[in-house]
Amino acid sequence: MTTAEFIRLEVDEGVATLRLDRPKMNAINFQVQDELRTAAAEAAEREDVRAVVLYGGERLFAAGNDVKEMADVSYTEMVRRGASLQSAVTAVAEIPKPVVAAVTGYALGGGCELALAADVRFAAEDAQLGQPEVLLGIIPGAGGTQRLARLVGPSKAKDLIFTGRFVKADEALAMGLVDRVVPAADVYAEAVAWARQFATAAPYALRAAKESIDKGLGVDLATGLEIERQQFAALFATEDRTIGMDSFVANGPGKAVFEGR
Repeated sequence: MTTAEFIRLEVDEGVATLRLDRPKMNAINFQVQDELRTAAAEAAEREDVRAVVLYGGERLFAAGNDVKEMADVSYTEMVRRGASLQSAVTAVAEIPKPVVAAVTGYALGGGCELALAADVRFAAEDAQLGQPEVLLGIIPGAGGTQRLARLVGPSKAKDLIFTGRFVKADEALAMGLVDRVVPAADVYAEAVAWARQFATAAPYALRAAKESIDKGLGVDLATGLEIERQQFAALFATEDRTIGMDSFVANGPGKAVFEGR
């Protein structure tokens, strides 16, 4: 287990839990951003980590950025810190492994932006998500205007960001903001179970799939297809490709034992 003051990285059987723990509301201040960046880099590098669960605890995911800290920040200070704010969430988004957010309670503002950095989101039945920054006279600054629009479409993203309203889990599921809604007591276990299925998967294939999808979303179709072609061909240099294909020929699908090479 790797522990900073507010972020813990715990690894169990291939699954890392990246846990926010800053009482009482998991408010994301500058220190949390720095610790998030460090923990995400460690999760990305560690070979014993095959998938990651983002979790804020049983009570809530994260209620947003630390408004008390930001209230006294000047324009020039925010120019300097703004890139750091984004890079902490981007570091999570760029973990080259499957990442699932286990959302309990509130995921608001910076908390919602952190959940958006995951590949999938599982929400408790009583969870609420939103981007209420406009109610503070600002806008989302850690990727919310970009990732939310790409996930749910521009009109739904504009509705949420313009109004600052919270959406309950059932509406979030209907609009595609979350991918699964489960009882609050089960959300973390469900997220871990989803992540656990990748503990014995071919990690370079997963990495190539994630990079192809994420990078392809930012370019035209022809460029995206070229990204896919290069990633596809590169996997033929891995031992896992040989293991997977030989196992399929000999035993059928789903029986390969990958070595992560």
